[in-house]
Amino acid sequence: MEQKSDPYALDGVKNRAPKRFPWFTVFLGMVALGLVAVVFSPVPEKVRRKVGLTKEKPVPKPPPPPEPEKIIVKEEVIVEKRVDVRPPYYQVQPNTLISKSSMGIDVKAVVEEKKGLIASAERKRDGSYEAEYTLKVTRPVAATSLMELKLMNANLDKILPGLPELLKKSTVSPFFEKLYDNKFSRLKRNAGRFDKLLTKHNYFDCQTMLEMEHPESKQKIFLMQGDMDVVSDGSDGDRLATMPDKIVNSSNYQPSTSYGWSKVGTTENPLIAGWRKRLAEAKKANNATEVTRLTAGIEDMKRRSFLIADYDPFIVIPIDVIQDRESAWGPNVGDYVLVIYKEKIFPAIVGDAGPSFKIGEGSLRMAKALNPKASSYSRPVSEVNVTYVVFPRSSGKWGPPNYDDWRKECEKLVKKIGGLGEGYSLEHWEDTFPKKEEIDGDTPE
Repeated sequence: MEQKSDPYALDGVKNRAPKRFPWFTVFLGMVALGLVAVVFSPVPEKVRRKVGLTKEKPVPKPPPPPEPEKIIVKEEVIVEKRVDVRPPYYQVQPNTLISKSSMGIDVKAVVEEKKGLIASAERKRDGSYEAEYTLKVTRPVAATSLMELKLMNANLDKILPGLPELLKKSTVSPFFEKLYDNKFSRLKRNAGRFDKLLTKHNYFDCQTMLEMEHPESKQKIFLMQGDMDVVSDGSDGDRLATMPDKIVNSSNYQPSTSYGWSKVGTTENPLIAGWRKRLAEAKKANNATEVTRLTAGIEDMKRRSFLIADYDPFIVIPIDVIQDRESAWGPNVGDYVLVIYKEKIFPAIVGDAGPSFKIGEGSLRMAKALNPKASSYSRPVSEVNVTYVVFPRSSGKWGPPNYDDWRKECEKLVKKIGGLGEGYSLEHWEDTFPKKEEIDGDTPE
């Protein structure tokens, strides 16, 4: 087939094909540019992820919690606070031997074992580790025979020759059983409180209580044997205008005794100053009960005077005995009494009422007469070898003590029960007050 003639062809010159537009190159360039645009342009994140041109951004980590506050302890012990849901546990001191109680209680220990549950359960279960405690006491019987009384004082029948005859028709006083009833009730009430239990000494403090009557004179006597503790109470501005600061400011010292009389002198009771201070404190604290008590006490001290244990010889009788009005043998406040210890006989009176669960208390003046080493904190006699002979219903006119008159009255009364043995006499009491004032007595209120 004949070629078409090219009008642009020149003889002797090789033809060159005309150049065409580079579409393919342009296309590749545009693709490259598109890819670059996709990479560097704000294309939606999902598109970039679809074509694999992005990486997952790491999830930012939450900021670390603040470090706990450090507790710095400098040379001190941090004690864990315990909330007791039961009564406080008894704290045993190091090297404590429970079989030797300071209360005089003999403790017998028996350990028993039985099978139980696993330890974690038994640790929480009540009754898995327990002790059973039983307080057993023996109630004493009253001494009734001369032989039993003489066990505590071999010379008792020599001092009181009429005693054997008096014992023939003597009876144990109901107050003896009442005393031990009171002791037992107190033990039951305080069985779980070792600090409130009676000691063995205070439980067995009474050898006997006997009621006697002389066959001829019909004079009644109430005889006790026991130990002697010390009472340190009482005040009287008329006879003792000043007292030591430790007494004036003491909240334990009692200004009054059961035996008291109308005040005659004008000197104020020295204990009123301390009571006024406590009254002001009670008013400031809005303690109405204490305000009432202190106010009444101050008024009583303004009106009356009382025995003073450091100077006056007297004994203390349980309050339930004092308050009894049915028994003809029951001692009353003011009754005369003989205190017999070893071979000495001291005249005195019943001056105060004491606890219903114990006997055998004497004033500090009386205690020092029996034992010079006695003090407010040291009893004069621990054995039950003090004999108290009380003459019921013998109280005279109440007033400032006159020791010579007390002695005379006791001499009259002891003669009614056979008198004192040969060679024996009542002791004399000296007036030891710094200053003595003669004051007429008054009748009991």
